Amino acid sequence: MMDYFRKLPGFRRSASGLEWQVLRKLPWILLLGTLIPAAFVYVLYLSELLEPKVMDKTIIITIAVVILHWTLMVVVGFAAFIVMIMKGPAYVADPYYPPDFKDRDDDDDPLRGL
Repeated sequence: MMDYFRKLPGFRRSASGLEWQVLRKLPWILLLGTLIPAAFVYVLYLSELLEPKVMDKTIIITIAVVILHWTLMVVVGFAAFIVMIMKGPAYVADPYYPPDFKDRDDDDDPLRGL
């Protein structure tokens, strides 16, 4: 049976950094970024300071801002996850040799003497 996850010998894992802090804070940032605009619109709605037409536009703009915030949080979450994966252990892949690999002459390798 093939060993698909052979770790590269001697590879040192990088220390965790900002990506874990971002991933831990992401749910709270997502929640606050949703509730603060909603609370602002709710206060405006209850105070009846705006005309109904302006209030409708305000609600639509707030929904757009919340959706933009969610989209940005998804992108930031993906980026932090990718950085976390990249800092993990390195794995050895099976080599893929070109078709003419056995026909090559290795004597003309300029780095062989070094």
